[in-house]
Amino acid sequence: MFACGYTLTINERLSQEDSGVVIEAYGYELWQGEKKLYWYDSQPHPDDPTLASTHPHHKHVLPDIKHHRIPAPQLSFTRPNLPSLIQEIEELLR
Repeated sequence: MFACGYTLTINERLSQEDSGVVIEAYGYELWQGEKKLYWYDSQPHPDDPTLASTHPHHKHVLPDIKHHRIPAPQLSFTRPNLPSLIQEIEELLR
């Protein structure tokens, strides 16, 4: 739990490869109390050209959180995502 009632929910499916641990799929949600502020997921949306630059990594944001998606260049399947998520939350709290 973060200050001010923030909660980060983390869901990752990991596997061991020859190159090390990789993230097969993920979902990260930031909540403030009962309100979901945004979420990231790796569900592909190949028909959305605005997400092509970071396919399949994207962030769902308000106002229409289910359908309003933006690219998420800081996320990856091959390196840890938690440091960038924590940095984003720390910036939000400032």
